[in-house]
Amino acid sequence: MDEASLYLQATTMAVWGPRGQSLVVRLDPGRSKTSFYGTLDLKTGRVVVSQVETMNAAATAAHLRTILAHYPDQPILLLWDRAPWHRGAEIREVLRANQRLKLVVFPTASPDLNPQEQVWKATRRAVSHNHARPRLPDLAARFKAHLANTTFHSSFLDRYGWNLVCPRFT
Repeated sequence: MDEASLYLQATTMAVWGPRGQSLVVRLDPGRSKTSFYGTLDLKTGRVVVSQVETMNAAATAAHLRTILAHYPDQPILLLWDRAPWHRGAEIREVLRANQRLKLVVFPTASPDLNPQEQVWKATRRAVSHNHARPRLPDLAARFKAHLANTTFHSSFLDRYGWNLVCPRFT
């Protein structure tokens, strides 16, 4: 699980274009944003996504409940970082009420360990780099749709030997 913010201001990346013509990417001078919680299912490659205006403990607890509802009968091992909104009474309450939800917390400053980071990277490349959307709600809808309708393959389980240790789950 991880979080990402989406701004209307386009981020740029290299693209092919006609020789001798400068490509133009419009920039929004504002800083309006929306945020997303995303949880990658490492076995299926599907993402459970929630859009929020503010990342805080209440929004995190709501996303945890969304994950629990999405997987109603399964134990869940959730990998997440040390973001400040991952702590608080709301989080403790959700964890206490749902013993099938277990956490593994990443070491400080280790986004390379989080497979959800690659989902954000791929989605930004597909949707928000070099975009020309004039309205944030339209861009956010495309971002969320891409997350919900794309299968993201991760080598995380193989890289860390999960499929060797737990072959019955593959």
